[in-house]
Amino acid sequence: MSGDGFGAWLRARPLRPSGTKVRLFNGRLKGNQRAHHAVVDIDLIGRNLQQCADAVIRLRAEWQWARGRHKDISFRLTNGMNVPWKKWSSGWRVKVEGGRRTRWVKGRKSRSKKAFRRYLKFIMTYAGTASLARQLKRTKPAKVRIGDILVQGGFPGHAVIVLDMAKGPSGKRFVMLGQSFMPAQDFHVLANRNRRKLSPWYRLDSLRTGLATPEWRPFKKRDLRTW
Repeated sequence: MSGDGFGAWLRARPLRPSGTKVRLFNGRLKGNQRAHHAVVDIDLIGRNLQQCADAVIRLRAEWQWARGRHKDISFRLTNGMNVPWKKWSSGWRVKVEGGRRTRWVKGRKSRSKKAFRRYLKFIMTYAGTASLARQLKRTKPAKVRIGDILVQGGFPGHAVIVLDMAKGPSGKRFVMLGQSFMPAQDFHVLANRNRRKLSPWYRLDSLRTGLATPEWRPFKKRDLRTW
């Protein structure tokens, strides 16, 4: 795994102090405090925007920004339109008409971090699990890497991201997963409520029958995506 790759960057994300509770975008405590193992130290963008797919998009975009890979930052909206940061920062904006129709219009040039956050707010508003599932490529359990996604596209759907991987003495592989949820809330490392002694790890081979996370229906092999 490259030291400047997405997986290494995810592994290095700082955590908030042990025992930190998950808070919603409005500052209130989340009702279910049993779903998380730890809270990742990353702020929320917007009000009720940074939900499950949005948090995944944010993490990917922040890594690309931090590594100077600005030309690679591009996400698909639910209507299928690709919105690259390079075009946005060069002075173009997307106008939304009638809820689904979109077109490029002239705007203001800016490559600042403030403009980047505005770009992310727009993407989070008009992208989601359905567009993320279509944008990413399918992969197989044998090829899973840190940074890959389990996503069920829909309205609503859900997405979690692989934050770390490990291999046991018998050769079995395990993954650590992270999520945000609805409403928008602190991004957190998921606890394994079904196998508490294993928590926060999940057996990767459970995708054959269904990998169950605390707040969503089980993920299957067909839900695996990579960038």
